[in-house]
Amino acid sequence: MIAALNQGVPVRGDIDLAVGESSVPVVAVTGTNGKTTVTTLIAAMLEANGVRAGAAGNIGWAVMDAQQRAFDVLVVEVSSFQLHSTTETFSPSVSVLLNIAEDHTDWHGSFGEYSQDKARVFRRQGPGDLLVYNSDDPIVASLALEAPGRTLSFSIDPGATSGYRIHNGALITPDGDRIARIADLPLQAPHDLANALAASAAALNSGANIESVHAALLSFARLHHRAEPIGENQGVAFINDSKATNPHATITAVGGYESCVLIAGGRNKGIDLSILRPLSKKLRGVVAIGECAAEIEAAFDGTTPTRVATTMKDAVRFAAEMSKPGDVVLLSPACASFDWYQSYEERGDSFVSEVEAFIAGASQ
Repeated sequence: MIAALNQGVPVRGDIDLAVGESSVPVVAVTGTNGKTTVTTLIAAMLEANGVRAGAAGNIGWAVMDAQQRAFDVLVVEVSSFQLHSTTETFSPSVSVLLNIAEDHTDWHGSFGEYSQDKARVFRRQGPGDLLVYNSDDPIVASLALEAPGRTLSFSIDPGATSGYRIHNGALITPDGDRIARIADLPLQAPHDLANALAASAAALNSGANIESVHAALLSFARLHHRAEPIGENQGVAFINDSKATNPHATITAVGGYESCVLIAGGRNKGIDLSILRPLSKKLRGVVAIGECAAEIEAAFDGTTPTRVATTMKDAVRFAAEMSKPGDVVLLSPACASFDWYQSYEERGDSFVSEVEAFIAGASQ
């Protein structure tokens, strides 16, 4: 495909073909982080109201297969790679743009090109179509000004006065109707609330109602490899956030804890990892792993004690040795997994296995 693109040969992907030929409404979800969670949540909100919703794309059904099923709505997770090859036929009824941070620079060539490919999620929408966008993200908010259809914002900023937002400890609609109290939600981190607002906005404009959205939010469980609690040993919690394959995701993850020992590294995607350096104020230590271990070391040089591990077993052991009661040992790599593993799932599973073995050994 890359060779064809380099030669100027038109390339159409399965997402482009399926969305262009879909006989049912399509909700397309993209962003640097949060895509899978929001796609899954939108489908759950619709299904809770009796709408047959198919989660497809990078999760669930292959989108071409989903098109052949008896779904009322397709909820499609789309990556920047897939959006890159979309054409004039890609026109979702509802598009969701969650956030844009540096990622996949090695493939797209620049952050600007990456951002423009993300914006293709709404570029060819019609006047009656809807873009749901994150007004807290300045890049997303700027791009949303170019949307050809209707727009609807979401925000977790306490000062927000329009769009889907937070007011008096609750998620609310633009009209001020309460969706759910934050205290009742199982997932309450800032990024969880942003995801909940985005999903609510898309679902309520695709066939869900307040009651079904509320029910889905209260029953929604965190997906695997996303800030997933694994176990505890001597007052130290172990968290699997292997899905954090870029610095933006790691920064978000670390922000949810008071004190961490961070396990980070892997295969860099052309990103300057020094962006992680401000995290040092929340880090008791860092364990660097993978191909870019030296870059992780350099990012925290002079600010945070750092050790290099050449296996996941050693990474878990080193992190445990550096931690104190009340800390979190957090696998949040900020990098791709393809140096040591076939996928972020395999990396997360390896971490879980090593943590479980470590805890079992420590209890003997």
